[in-house]
Amino acid sequence: MQLYNTLTRQKETFEPAGGEVTLYVCGITTSGYAHVGHALNSIAFEVLHRYLEYRGHKVKRVQNFTDIDDKVIARARIEKTTTEAVAEKYIAAFLEDMDALNWRRPTLFPRATEEIPEIIKLISGLVEKGFAYEAMGSVYFRVRKAAGYGKLSHRSVDEMLEGTRVEPEPGKEDAPDFALWKASKPGEPWWDSPWGNGRPGWHIECSAMAMRYLDETVDIHGGGLDLVFPHHENEIAQSEAFTGKPFARFFAHNGLLQLSGDKMSKSVGNIVRLRDALQQHSADAIRLWMLKSHYRSPLLYDDEEIESQERALHRLRNALDGQASERSDGVLDPGRFKERFVAGMDDDLNTPQAVAAIFDLVRQINRARNEGLNVTQCVAMLRELTGVLGLTLQAPEAKADALPAGEIERLIEKRAGLRSERQFAEADAVRTQLEARGIALADSPEGTTWTRV
Repeated sequence: MQLYNTLTRQKETFEPAGGEVTLYVCGITTSGYAHVGHALNSIAFEVLHRYLEYRGHKVKRVQNFTDIDDKVIARARIEKTTTEAVAEKYIAAFLEDMDALNWRRPTLFPRATEEIPEIIKLISGLVEKGFAYEAMGSVYFRVRKAAGYGKLSHRSVDEMLEGTRVEPEPGKEDAPDFALWKASKPGEPWWDSPWGNGRPGWHIECSAMAMRYLDETVDIHGGGLDLVFPHHENEIAQSEAFTGKPFARFFAHNGLLQLSGDKMSKSVGNIVRLRDALQQHSADAIRLWMLKSHYRSPLLYDDEEIESQERALHRLRNALDGQASERSDGVLDPGRFKERFVAGMDDDLNTPQAVAAIFDLVRQINRARNEGLNVTQCVAMLRELTGVLGLTLQAPEAKADALPAGEIERLIEKRAGLRSERQFAEADAVRTQLEARGIALADSPEGTTWTRV
C-alpha cells in the first residue's frame, strides 16, 4: 500500500514496523457538539483502519479527547457547570453522532485529564535534558534547541512565526517556545506538579498518550491538515527530544471541510453540527459523499450533493435486493472489480476510485441479472466492498407523512396500465408523483419494484 507522508511530501510504501499497525489520531476538544468537519476527520482514519484490516493487518487505533483547555473552561462557565460535566456531555454526544454514521470506534479513547502522571513524567524528563524550563509555575519547551524543528511543515522557526500572533507570557525565554504546563489561574481546574498547581498544555497530551498506549515511535499519526503547525510540529519536537527516536514513521493529514469557501470552524461560527446534518440526510449518504472525495482534498459542504448520494445508494440497495438466478452455467465473476477496488485503496486510500469500481460492479450486476446470469458472487462482493467503506446500505425509515405501501402499489398498478395503453406521458407523471414523495421505482422484466429514498 502506498500512503502519502507529510514528512517527505511523497507517497511511500507502508508496512507496519511490528506485528500490528499503530495508528494515533488527534481527536476533538470537548467544548461543544461535533461538526461535520470532525466527522470527516474521524471517518477518514476509520476507513484507513477498516482497509488495513481488510488487507490482513492487525490495527491498534488510539484517538484522544482533549477534555481540558481554555475552550472547555470557557464552556463550563457559560453553562454554569464543571469542566468534567462539559466533557462528559460532549463526549457522549460525539459518540452518539458518530455511532449513527456506523463509525467503528477506536481501540482506545484516552482523555487528557486521565493522563496527568504520564504528562508530568514526560515534562520532567524534558526539563532534566535541558529542552524545557520552568518560569513562574509554567513550563516551556525550548523550540530552537530541538534539532530539525519545522521538518513537518517544511519551514524554519522564523518563517513559521511570520504572520503569527504570539501572546507575551511572563518568563518565556523566546517567542516560539510553547507551554508544556500552565500555571493555574483563579477559578480554573488544576493538578499538583513539581512546578506548582496547573494543567497540561495542548501539545504534550498527545505525545504522552501515543507513547503510553502505542509506542515511542508510532506507524501512522493522523489528523486534520490544520494540525500540521503548530500541534504536530510541536508533538514531534517534544517527543523526539525525550526519546531520541522518530515520533511517527508516517504523518497523514485529511483535507478540511469548507462552508461557502471558508474552512468550517467553531471559532468563526460557520459550522454545521453533525447531529443537524444527520437530521437532514441519512448516515450512508453523508459517508458516501465524504468517500467520493479523496481524503487529502478539501471538501465543500453541499446539501444538494449529499442528497444526490441518496439516489446513488438506491442503486446499490437495488443491486443487493434483486432477484437471483440459480444458473450454474452462467456465473458472473466479480474478481476484476475487487482488483480495481484494491488498486484504488492501495493508492493512498483513493476512495473515489474504489467507489467507482463499486458502481461499475452494480452496473454489471444489473446487466447480467437482466440476461438471466447468476450474480450471487457479485452481490456478495458488493456487500463485502461496501462494508470495507462502512456503508450499511439499510433502507431509510419511512417518515411520518410517507405514502402507505398500499397507496404506492395502487399508483404502480395505475402506471403499468397507462404504459400498456401507451400513455407514456401520463405514466411518467405518476412516476414523478411517487419520486416527489420519496419513492424510487425500478423496472425489470419481472415487473416494477419500489424503494423509499
